Amino acid sequence: MRLSFLGTGCPVAHPVRFGPAHLVRTAQSAVLIDCGSGVSQRLVEIGCPGRDLDAVLLTHLHSDHIVDLFQLIISSWHQGRSRPPRIYGPRGTRRYVDGLMALWRPELEQRIAHERRPSAVALQPEVHEFTAGPVGDFTDLAVEAVEVDHKPVENAFGFVFRGEGATLVLSGDTARSPALISAGAGADLLVHEVFSHRDMPVIEGVRTAEGTANVARYHTLSSEVGKVALEMGAAALALTHFVPPAADRDALLDEVRQDFAGPVILGEDLMTVDVGRRTLAWGNARLSYS
Repeated sequence: MRLSFLGTGCPVAHPVRFGPAHLVRTAQSAVLIDCGSGVSQRLVEIGCPGRDLDAVLLTHLHSDHIVDLFQLIISSWHQGRSRPPRIYGPRGTRRYVDGLMALWRPELEQRIAHERRPSAVALQPEVHEFTAGPVGDFTDLAVEAVEVDHKPVENAFGFVFRGEGATLVLSGDTARSPALISAGAGADLLVHEVFSHRDMPVIEGVRTAEGTANVARYHTLSSEVGKVALEMGAAALALTHFVPPAADRDALLDEVRQDFAGPVILGEDLMTVDVGRRTLAWGNARLSYS
């Protein structure tokens, strides 16, 4: 089972860290988690265009996690997708997707009529709303949705993936979540969001102390994420959804390692981890960890 970081950023636009998105692949399945800004391009770069996806899983309906869903749908159609996109999301997903497709309906009808492509089935999403528990039916991959704490956002989830003898946990957006810690106990890899509070100073006209505190409350602080991995008993920890995207990497690594002695990976866009083999690839670099 391989996990690729497609977008390790947050709502703040950044040239290196695109919007939140991750790809889980096994021998017979390719599942996208979230649709942050730039995800269609990142999928092409990683060698798995939207045409080839088996499903899209949405952790929650915050804009930075769903903003490029329509782009994914229409680009997959242009790539020759021959089946409907399957979209799994929490309550509210069907209403969102229906509204999204209705918004673009006039343009889609014009494109379908003008471009004369063999099929328009790829423009007809199949939406499945889930609650906590098993999600989807994939040939060689089991997915469990775990409700996490992203309040005031309701219906926010992390996922536990089990396949090819390995267990992968993806936190989604959350404060420390006892439910996720329990569900992912003993995971081979925990991929967790992180909020680097030291890198979020008050800036007049941009952010206030109150606003920063509010955001911090529904994310996991850099001083806490190592403790989460330790309590879960994860073999390795990878960080993603960096808030802010330009957080000091060295300081962040030092802080997390105070609590977690296992391998710590600072995720970068287009990095791939083979969860079972415990290897990492990024560009031409290769690393084995244990």
